Amino acid sequence: MAKKARLISVSAEDILSRPLSKRQKTVLGQIGKRQTAGDDSQIDYSDIPALTDEQLAGARRAPKVLVAARLDVDVVAWLKKYGEGYSTRINYILRQAMLKAS
Repeated sequence: MAKKARLISVSAEDILSRPLSKRQKTVLGQIGKRQTAGDDSQIDYSDIPALTDEQLAGARRAPKVLVAARLDVDVVAWLKKYGEGYSTRINYILRQAMLKAS
């Protein structure tokens, strides 16, 4: 029987201040290999109810606004070193800061 993975909650502060542990790197590597191979056989979907046509019709992403911002070169390099999606990463970090300030 496969060992169940433990959910790890990560905040923006964690991303900025704490490197991944050896175990976390190993687990992420295993997940990455399964994703690359397209293997989702270990995912248990049995407790997820099917979405209705009405729910699917109403599913929309929040609207986005194109913004031009001037960022320091080292900040952009840091964001890009984690791979594609750095603008999404900027949005996530800003949202976390916004929620914390509220």
